[in-house]
Amino acid sequence: MATTRRDFIKGSAVLGGTLLVPPSRLSATPNFKQGWLPAYGRLEEEGKLEERIDQAFEILDACTLCPRQCGVNRSAGEKGYCRAPKKVMVYSAHPHFGEEMSLVGEGGSGTIFFSNCNLRCIFCQNWPIAHQGRGDRIDDEELAGEMLRLQEIGCHNINLVTPTHVMPHILNATRIAFKQGLRLPLVYNTSGYERVEILEILDGIVDIYLPDLKFMDGEQSAKYSAGAADYPQVAQKAIVEMHRQVGEHTTDEFDRALRGLMIRHLVMPNRVAGTKAFTKWVAEEISPSTYVNIMAQYHVAYKATDYEEIGRGITAEEFLEAMDWADEAGLTNLDPRARANRRLFRRYGKA
Repeated sequence: MATTRRDFIKGSAVLGGTLLVPPSRLSATPNFKQGWLPAYGRLEEEGKLEERIDQAFEILDACTLCPRQCGVNRSAGEKGYCRAPKKVMVYSAHPHFGEEMSLVGEGGSGTIFFSNCNLRCIFCQNWPIAHQGRGDRIDDEELAGEMLRLQEIGCHNINLVTPTHVMPHILNATRIAFKQGLRLPLVYNTSGYERVEILEILDGIVDIYLPDLKFMDGEQSAKYSAGAADYPQVAQKAIVEMHRQVGEHTTDEFDRALRGLMIRHLVMPNRVAGTKAFTKWVAEEISPSTYVNIMAQYHVAYKATDYEEIGRGITAEEFLEAMDWADEAGLTNLDPRARANRRLFRRYGKA
């Protein structure tokens, strides 16, 4: 099975909230071809990025960044549902080797884990970060510095994990970093619980959208994602908008992701996630050639033991039927690691 974020963090040294990666895991790989510009770079050269940043920061005065729409004045330090403070909180910034293969390449995905979350699932595998808000407060200039550091050590992209509630700060930091030489694709790694109106601000800024589509049924999302009964329809509309902005998954000559939509779906016990409906929806509403990662890494975490239906890991049969549903729906661009997990489950009963 592919390394999960949780496993990677557990197996590495952490100092002051920053994860230290052994030099042996790093690789000085070639940068993207000369003259290539990420989306945010083109928008900056058009003189439009600063305007988007100002628009984003105005929202913090009565925050409606996410579908919770708390309306609190985060510019003044008030906290809404996400519990995010005025400054950005970052748990770690490091090369990640457990992400999708086109994101990882040889040098890893430059992953920045932001503290707190607007969804707060009860089975969260990163609950110390998302629920407890562990991490360090940093300003936008420091965040820009982390982006540049990840580029310098050979990462292939800037992978923003749980970015929704700190989106204005991310945009500001990206502009600062671009002026100092950042040229990597920006990956918006999100739960999928996004407002289309907010995503429109990101049009022409984000290169790669990496959303989850966790649930297809509102009763299930309400039960396991803190009352978010609207999650399925909100996430589906958001993903349609993401696809409109960036199109299908594209790579460079080294098979490293440059642009496009990549959807994740976690298989859960007892068909809780609605995987069959998910595969059908992607094929019919987006495209059969959409990059889809059917994920086998569900394990019991945080408060999942309080719920009998999800209080165990998935079985081989549950994962194999999920992959069969993807085939039946006609999905043609499944993540290579999902296909590898299928072979392992068939042979050994586990990944």
